[in-house]
Amino acid sequence: MFKKILIANRGEIAVRVIRACKEWGIPTVAIHSDVDKNSMHVRLADESVCVGTHQPSNSYLNIPSIMSAIELTNADAVHPGYGFLSENTEFAKILEDYKIKFIGPSSKLIKMMGDKIQAKIIAKKHGLPVIEGSEGGVSDINEAIKIIQNIGFPVLIKAAGGGGGKGMKIVNKEEEFENLFLTAKLEAKKFFGNDEVYIEKFFQNPRHIEVQILSGKNRTVHLYERDCSVQRRHQKLIEETPSPILTDKLRNELFEKTVKMVSQIGYEGAGTVEFIYENNKFYFLEMNTRVQVEHPVTEMVTGIDIIKEQIWIAYTGETALKQEDIKPRGHAIECRINAEDASKNFQPSPGTIGMCHQPSGFRTRVDGSIYQGYKVTPYYDSMVCKLICHGRNRQEAIQRMQRSLDEFVIEGIKTTIDLHKKLLDHQKFVSSDFNVSWLDNEKII
Repeated sequence: MFKKILIANRGEIAVRVIRACKEWGIPTVAIHSDVDKNSMHVRLADESVCVGTHQPSNSYLNIPSIMSAIELTNADAVHPGYGFLSENTEFAKILEDYKIKFIGPSSKLIKMMGDKIQAKIIAKKHGLPVIEGSEGGVSDINEAIKIIQNIGFPVLIKAAGGGGGKGMKIVNKEEEFENLFLTAKLEAKKFFGNDEVYIEKFFQNPRHIEVQILSGKNRTVHLYERDCSVQRRHQKLIEETPSPILTDKLRNELFEKTVKMVSQIGYEGAGTVEFIYENNKFYFLEMNTRVQVEHPVTEMVTGIDIIKEQIWIAYTGETALKQEDIKPRGHAIECRINAEDASKNFQPSPGTIGMCHQPSGFRTRVDGSIYQGYKVTPYYDSMVCKLICHGRNRQEAIQRMQRSLDEFVIEGIKTTIDLHKKLLDHQKFVSSDFNVSWLDNEKII
């Protein structure tokens, strides 16, 4: 197995990776910024290296500094987690050149599937249905207008080089188009260094469904689907598995096509293929070439440690799992707990945590890195932890999540715990009568 793994990340995902490494018996290196020196991932790792100041560009995105940390600690593998450099082609290529194992797919595959336009072409080539829209990037406004006249309104403008709602605009009528098209290009350039955008048909009431895969040289397997349709401004808040709206027929068709594509492109590692679902039809959205924030719900129903499997595939090139051995049981739900004040338009809430009591109990899991006295800074993503509950069925999972949210205490900062209580109690959530637009169109707080 690997001699030492450096985790090129912070917070709860760094803690999650360190735990998996410890179970493999692999020593770990944590990197951190100057303001993260007392973070949980630093305390749990065997070694730690400060790679820069609080600005991500000076630390967690600082490739030369991270490469120096790798050399200093003699790490022979790097786990990127999610976000930061997890889908950075340049970083993966540098590691390949220096014979350091990147725990993820090759830089070539990251580049291929990270470009949303190229990924759409590949998906279509391999038999996955794709959303109607531009065949490639669009820069000329006249060309863009021709496309929207062909597919009709509403349309969605999206940055080709990234996600998370940045560089994304919904256009409902032609007179709005030019201004929003130019704004999307500017945002794409600002956040991703690439002003290329593409245009596709916008779905009014879709669900967001994704398929977790593990793939090696020998075989590709799926770990079933997740439903991530409870979102606010394209940011996921609650995820669950299995999806409460899919039939077995639709589910199996989706798995077959997804596995076929992932296998045929020669993918190695953990990954997620995401889809828009509306009117009993699936449309390919994108592929994430990394572990997802919401991977724990899949782990809870399958009993499979996705991070440990990632490490195994990276070391051996093969997946040890066979499809017939993967048998999901029950239902799992995840709530992302953010340091935000939902009553004030989700304003970030940095500060020092006072009393901190995390729920526990039967089939209850908290993935996080916070503790009493921990200082939540304003420099990074606002998610401080994730609460995951498992039940024999969806109703029991909801009840267990409600009980666990009632137990959760985080003082000193505002969090989204109360928001999640309201969402779990809401009739639309209980009856699964929602879509990705639900929270943007209905006032819950």
